[in-house]
Amino acid sequence: MTCRAQSLYCAASVSNQSKVDFESSYCRTAQAFAEKEEFRILFLDKRNALIADEVQGSGTVDHTPVYPREVVKRALELSATAIILVHNHPSGDPAPSRADIDMTKAIVDIAKPLGIAVHDHIIVGKQGHASLKGMRLI
Repeated sequence: MTCRAQSLYCAASVSNQSKVDFESSYCRTAQAFAEKEEFRILFLDKRNALIADEVQGSGTVDHTPVYPREVVKRALELSATAIILVHNHPSGDPAPSRADIDMTKAIVDIAKPLGIAVHDHIIVGKQGHASLKGMRLI
């Protein structure tokens, strides 16, 4: 297990607010200053311990293709029961686009009947982060 994975594993035992702060700080450090969009998924087990942290795709300065089927397929391959979606906005503004919201809802709709929870979709940028769950968009 990498230091990064161990840190996230340890985060599962802290309070929800501390966990959200940790996750967004970790993701911001990993992606906020990238020049191209990158879509990453944190795969979790039933105790919310990290199974894997994977970059699913990278794209251009303002778009990364994401295929809900592939997201759920990988979660099933890893026997994950929950996921956290993360991507960056190279523009610096972490505000979710309509496409971000629609894509997240599509993943939630596909994953839920298969027993996979989408805990959050965090968008990071130089100016901070946005949590779709915190914004009550999922």
